[in-house]
Amino acid sequence: MADKIQFYTNPMSRGQIARWALHEAGAEYDEHILGYGREMKGEYRRINPMGKVPAIVHDGNIVTEAAAICLYLAEAFPEAGLQPQGLAEKAAYLRWSFFGAGPVEQAIIAHSFKWDEGLGPQEQGRVGFGNYDLVVDVLAAMLKDRDYVCGDRFTAADIYVGAQVDWGLVFKTLPEREEFVAYAERLRGREAYKAAKAIDGAHIEAMQKAD
Repeated sequence: MADKIQFYTNPMSRGQIARWALHEAGAEYDEHILGYGREMKGEYRRINPMGKVPAIVHDGNIVTEAAAICLYLAEAFPEAGLQPQGLAEKAAYLRWSFFGAGPVEQAIIAHSFKWDEGLGPQEQGRVGFGNYDLVVDVLAAMLKDRDYVCGDRFTAADIYVGAQVDWGLVFKTLPEREEFVAYAERLRGREAYKAAKAIDGAHIEAMQKAD
């Protein structure tokens, strides 16, 4: 029998994505809440040399990066039904997962810090995401005529892409387009989403009281 997954996180981080994925997968796990600073820079670097969360250890396999954790858990727990079925679904699954981890993440960060101001067409071609408005338009167009990334069925791709949309609406880094709002509402109604958010919310509340 496999050991429980060891889950390294901080509730105020992208670790929320990984926790949601763990709950969608139905995986048993032990959580390790790490504080920013010394706890992530010490022994934990043997798990993730970058000194950041989230990370999981499963059957001796170390997986970092929230998107990778989502896709790994889908394969490690096939009974959860989070994997794509057939090549058409797999194409969308991979395409939009990597789009979320690449252009969407880059565009939102660059736009938030105003790093993208003044970029001309040549520079936009070099940064990998073009420009923020283009990324937003492409993401919204993908969600316009489908309920989930792969069509009518929820998969692990929706955990990562959905988290980008969910957080983008909460923190105002994405505009409140109809496609984004409807998608986020579908995801927020999932039992695994609510269970994971409740745990992280309780951790955050306790941390704030301790401060």
